[in-house]
Amino acid sequence: MYTPPAFRDEDRASLLATIRAARLATFITATAEGPLATPLPLLIDEDEGEHGVLYGHLARANPQWRVPPVGHGLAIFAGPDAYVTPSWYAVKQETGKVVPTWNYVTVHASGPVEFFDDASRLLDVVTRLTNLHEGGRAAPWAVSDAPAAFVQAQLRGIVGLRMPIATLEGKRKLSQNRSPADRAGVAAGLAESERPTEREVARLIPV
Repeated sequence: MYTPPAFRDEDRASLLATIRAARLATFITATAEGPLATPLPLLIDEDEGEHGVLYGHLARANPQWRVPPVGHGLAIFAGPDAYVTPSWYAVKQETGKVVPTWNYVTVHASGPVEFFDDASRLLDVVTRLTNLHEGGRAAPWAVSDAPAAFVQAQLRGIVGLRMPIATLEGKRKLSQNRSPADRAGVAAGLAESERPTEREVARLIPV
């Protein structure tokens, strides 16, 4: 990922927060047949390995797990993003030398890929994923709510994914390369947006 110094995020707490907040990642592998990609909910075990380990699962019918990856896999976690109009820049009135851009937050995690179909490991992954996303509900559903035989049958239809994180790269492109007046204008403009993600970007801009 191309990341100019002004936009580089090297704070582990910030990187992990972006991963946890992203409810869906894009999992990519390079193969001899070309790149393969699947949108996947992934969870991170922060206590396992040097940088953490990502877990998830793919449909058994998905060909991505059958094609040997070339090198490491890549998981992309996208944070909030927003279009930035030049009209918000204070410098527009002074020189007119401005162009549109995009502000966004993203984290790229890469590492060796392991696929597995052991039933007990799969059950652990789907249970942890379910607990993660059901945790905030008033009446959370649990894997154990379903009949055990049904769960075992469902597990036969998926393949587990484990990816120890070897490298973790973060980018927070939030108008840091603009003047304080320009940043303030972008933040004010985005704060009035009808899109919640754009209002979230407004809150992240350093002013």
